[in-house]
Amino acid sequence: MLAGIRNLLVTALLLTANMPLLAEELPLFQQDEILKAVLTAPISQAYAQKGQKARIYHPGQWSYIDEDGETAKLDVSIRARGNFRRMYCDLAPLQLNFKKSQVKGTLFAGQNKVKLVAPCFDTPSFQRYVVLEYVAYRILGILTDHSYRTRLIRLSYVDSDENLKPRTSVVFVIEEDADMAERLGLERMKVPRVRFDELDREKTAVAELFQLLIGNNDYSVLKTSAGEDCCHNSDVLAVDEADLKIPIPFDFDFSGLVDAPYAAPPSHLPIEEVRHRYYTGLCHPDGVLDDAIVHFQSKREEIFSLIENLKELSDRGRRDARYYVENFYDILDKPKRLQKEVYERCRGGHLLKAMEKRATDPT
Repeated sequence: MLAGIRNLLVTALLLTANMPLLAEELPLFQQDEILKAVLTAPISQAYAQKGQKARIYHPGQWSYIDEDGETAKLDVSIRARGNFRRMYCDLAPLQLNFKKSQVKGTLFAGQNKVKLVAPCFDTPSFQRYVVLEYVAYRILGILTDHSYRTRLIRLSYVDSDENLKPRTSVVFVIEEDADMAERLGLERMKVPRVRFDELDREKTAVAELFQLLIGNNDYSVLKTSAGEDCCHNSDVLAVDEADLKIPIPFDFDFSGLVDAPYAAPPSHLPIEEVRHRYYTGLCHPDGVLDDAIVHFQSKREEIFSLIENLKELSDRGRRDARYYVENFYDILDKPKRLQKEVYERCRGGHLLKAMEKRATDPT
């Protein structure tokens, strides 16, 4: 009998060991501590293909320092990725493709195709832009679980073809969209557009107020370019197609917080620089935006603490970031500014009235 119980326990342990990790359990995004890693691959070949529509993966090796201080090595393939930055940057963003079977039991367990965000050029200023974009992702993560998780990496690049000099940069990786959706118990919606009345009002208000915090207008929660899934720099999540849609913001390099030299506000807005905030969020039923503002106020100190304790920013970089975020909170703190710069600028007031009318008079 004891032997039978022992066999059952062994079988249960083996089954548990082979079960895939839940998205919320993926170890890569469980900590915020910066990771040290080395990428050795034909990186120059990957960069050379950045202008091609069809880009192949190039095999290489990924080594990193694990939690025990030991060097772990994984096979990885790389290729240039992205849209604007892939074409603009000398050092195009890369996608890392790990072998699922090889990452089991490692820090990268559950990871497959991972987006790497890195400096466009090997200069201190472009290094700062990457760290500030990471700050934007982390701020959103403080404000809501409906966000992409990220992890900073101090990455050394070694071109195996020896066409590029070795270099080290601070970069970050982003949670895969399928993992993010699974973690939240939702599905990624592949839809061409989202109607005004399909949006989850509370979560949309938080997402768009966050865009004001970082000074970003390079997004939409309703539409995207022809032929692409909705929405522009906002993924759409829901339980199913009939459920309310939740926008998940991403890509913040055009924000005022980052202030990249190539960034410019949309031409239809009455501002000339991305550092100048201009609210383009949607109008919401009474109380929705009020509640979002109260929530942002409750997270103020946590956001400032994030900025103050980020060692990868210089003293000046932290000071500038804090000043920029303080200006956002100055808007929230002053009723006249808040009324003029937020409430009076909301878009879709006529759509809100029509939505509320249908709710009270469905006939």
